[in-house]
Amino acid sequence: MTSGRRILVGDGNDTFREMLSQQLLLHGECVPTEVSSGAQSLKLAKTDYFDVMILDVGLPDMDGRDVCRLMRRNGVTSPIIMLTGTDTDTDTILGLDAGANDYITKPFCIEVLLARLRAHIRQHERSGNAVFTIGPYTFQPTNKLLLKDDDGRKVRLTNKETAILRYLCMAVDRDACRNVLLSEVWGYSANVTSHTLESHVYRLRQKIESDPYNASILITELGGYRLVR
Repeated sequence: MTSGRRILVGDGNDTFREMLSQQLLLHGECVPTEVSSGAQSLKLAKTDYFDVMILDVGLPDMDGRDVCRLMRRNGVTSPIIMLTGTDTDTDTILGLDAGANDYITKPFCIEVLLARLRAHIRQHERSGNAVFTIGPYTFQPTNKLLLKDDDGRKVRLTNKETAILRYLCMAVDRDACRNVLLSEVWGYSANVTSHTLESHVYRLRQKIESDPYNASILITELGGYRLVR
């Protein structure tokens, strides 16, 4: 899991919730946001984007499975992992039927939770519903759109610009050199050169960088490019 992943942690037990958030922070893989009720979880899910959500079944104001169900009805597509103290098949089935991606029984090993978070985020990012955080923007590949987080400004993208950003979002642990980007975005067209890619990167920077000539989001690296997320 990449550093900076946003995770909603919804649990009514203050001690457990704070301890879990501290453990997630200590592992350096995510930035947790704590909520103590179902109402708070629903409110935040409407206004903010989270890469993954952790919801306890026993929230103080409502059943966490009902929260999950309402989130799905409201269009939330991020992975949702339910926490429960009851290890029964019925409990698991109810949670999965409500729209949860996974079910974990307390107590659990933090390394196991992190592994499951990574797996669900990877799976989600490969889907058509994936949404990414890029610097101050929320990137919606399906809509070919970047949304500025602070003021809601919309940045419209072309097909190629969307494909470039999506590949760079997915290439956290892979080579993002120019030749790879060219083959991924344009295929093996004989008429496409590195100049074509550089022109698209130039136009992207004009759209997303506060200072396109001193890029802080779409960075040039030796032989390729990298996103600061």
